[in-house]
Amino acid sequence: MKYLNLKKALSAWQNLQPLSAKDQERLSRRFTVDFNYNSNHIEGNTLTYGQTEILLLFGKVIGEAQIKDVQEMTASNVGLNMMSVEAQAKDLPLSQNFIRTLHQILLREDCTVYRELPDGQTTSYTIHAGQYKTRPNSVITRYGNLSEYASPQETPSLMTDLVDWYNQAEKEGKLSPVELAALFHYRYIRIHPFEDGNGRIARLMVNYILARHDYPMIVVRSRNKQDYLEALHQTDLEVGPIPANGAHAGINDIKPFMKYFNDLVATEVYNDVLFLSEHNENVWWYDGERISFRTPSYSKILNAMRTKPTLTLADMHQETGISITAIQKLLDQLLRKSYVERGDREGSWRVFITPSV
Repeated sequence: MKYLNLKKALSAWQNLQPLSAKDQERLSRRFTVDFNYNSNHIEGNTLTYGQTEILLLFGKVIGEAQIKDVQEMTASNVGLNMMSVEAQAKDLPLSQNFIRTLHQILLREDCTVYRELPDGQTTSYTIHAGQYKTRPNSVITRYGNLSEYASPQETPSLMTDLVDWYNQAEKEGKLSPVELAALFHYRYIRIHPFEDGNGRIARLMVNYILARHDYPMIVVRSRNKQDYLEALHQTDLEVGPIPANGAHAGINDIKPFMKYFNDLVATEVYNDVLFLSEHNENVWWYDGERISFRTPSYSKILNAMRTKPTLTLADMHQETGISITAIQKLLDQLLRKSYVERGDREGSWRVFITPSV
C-alpha cells in the first residue's frame, strides 16, 4: 500500500466501472459515515464512529453525546449531500454563493463565542454562518509559531480570485482533477475566509472537485491528522508567511502538500477498489482500514450478530460451534477495538465493522 502510485490506483478503479447499484450503495453508505466522522473528528467532535453511523444511517442517538456534536454531525451530512448534488451539475461553474451556502448549512446559525483573556476578563465575538469573517484569524502551529490567514479586508477579493482561478483552470484542463483539488484546498486554507468551519469546507470542496470529474471521493482520516497538518505546514514554509502569496500559489509551489495529497488519493481509491472487489469472508473494513482476521471465528461471531436480533453467549456457541471461553476472548477484542457494541436490549449487538462480501 505504501508504494502504490496514483496512476495504478485510478486504473484499478476504472477497471471496476460501471459499478452495480449494489456496489454504489455499499460504497456510498461507507463513505457517508467515514467522511462525516473523520472530517468532524479532526475539528474536535466527540461522537464515536459507532455513534456517527447510527445517527447518520438510522437517525438515532446512542450513548452519551453532546447536543452540539449531534447537531454538527447532522449538519455535516446535509452539507455532504448538497455538495454531492451540486458536483453533478457540471455545466454550472463554481460560485462563492455555493461555498457560503455550504458554510451556512454546516454552522446552521450565528453563534457567540466567549473567551477568557490572560487578565481574567471575558471577551466575546460572533461567528456568522454563511458570511466571510469580520475579525482576523490565525493559528498557533504545533511548532509554536503563529500562522496568520488573510485579513477580513482581503478576504472577499481573494475568494473572488480563488473561484475565478478554479473555473478558468478547470476550463483550460492543464491540471488534473487531483491537482485542482489539492491546489484549491491549499489556496483556500491560506485565506481561511470564515471564522469557523474552514477545514470542513476545504475537505468538502476537495470532494466536490473530484466528484465533478467522476473521481471517487476521499476521506482525510483523523488518525492521520498530524500527517495532514504537517504537509500543510511544510508547504507554508515553501510558500512563505504572506497569506496573499499562499492564496495565489501555483502547482509547483505546493510540492509537499501535493505529494501528501497524491498518496492520500492513491490510498483511498485503492481501498475503495479492495472494498468492492475483494471477496474474503475473513476480511472486514472499519473506518477505512482493512481488517484481516487470522481466524474465521471472528467472522462467524460477527455474521451471527448481524443476522440475529439478540444473541447470548450460549446462542453464539450454538450458532458457531465455538467454545464459550473462546467466544468471550474474541468478544473482548471486538469490543476493545470498537468494532461492536452491546445494544440496549439484553443480548443485542451493534456491529460497526463491514464485511468484504
